[in-house]
Amino acid sequence: MTNLIEARERDEARRSYTVGAVADHACDFGSFEELAVPHFAKLYNFAHWLTQDRPAAEDLVQETYMKALRGFSSFQQGTNFRAWMYKILRNTFLTTQAGLKASVSFDSEGDDKPAEPTAVGTPESVLLARVELETIQNALEKLPVRFREILLLCDLEEMSYQEIGETLGIPIGTVMSRLSRARKAMRELLAAKLQGAS
Repeated sequence: MTNLIEARERDEARRSYTVGAVADHACDFGSFEELAVPHFAKLYNFAHWLTQDRPAAEDLVQETYMKALRGFSSFQQGTNFRAWMYKILRNTFLTTQAGLKASVSFDSEGDDKPAEPTAVGTPESVLLARVELETIQNALEKLPVRFREILLLCDLEEMSYQEIGETLGIPIGTVMSRLSRARKAMRELLAAKLQGAS
């Protein structure tokens, strides 16, 4: 009977989600904090591109970290932590109202303005760089979420096809074909924009 009670207490201690319990579960590969903190800025950036709204992105990242902390005991140490975190963020996005309404328009007012180009140049070159950046952002916003997310993971986050497959839960062949279709759709949107401008 005593052994059963001790086993139950050990099991409950393992399910505890305090930072101390997570650190104890770290094994040789690092604690949750050591593994998760370096990904914060990139996860926020990805969340902002998905939601196209700063407060929604902040909420999405916070929810992602809460879910990841709670589920850290199920993470297999030694596997791809970055892909695991991105998968949690993506799944959380898809199950939220923001993910269901993925057609939310981009709010270009306030602090969400694109960063100014850092290259020193003429006012004309700065203006052209800004217009180019806005054109690309507008085209990305018009893409369906499944195309936008794969372009962002590959080209912005520089994930390998294998990492993208783990993140999205799809085979590598599907990653390659979806990426190809997303790039084609992006080219078509940009070409239409250029034809409309001339």
